[in-house]
Amino acid sequence: MGVLSTIFGLPLAPVRGVIALGELLRRRVDEETASPASVRRELEAAEQARAAGEISPEQEAEAQQQVLDRLNVTNEQEKEG
Repeated sequence: MGVLSTIFGLPLAPVRGVIALGELLRRRVDEETASPASVRRELEAAEQARAAGEISPEQEAEAQQQVLDRLNVTNEQEKEG
């Protein structure tokens, strides 16, 4: 039975590899977006853009809220999984 499953499973090997790669990339992105250094960089970038006059204080607040919302979603997903 092992020989038959190997023979019939070979055409699916590339699909399994792509799925594994996708899962690896998703985990890496989740780790990066949740890292304190990444969050700090994004918040500092918004602050610097406001200080340089590139964005308004309202836009800075919106950018900060988006970063914090994403962080909250990531934290909730970690608690569930």
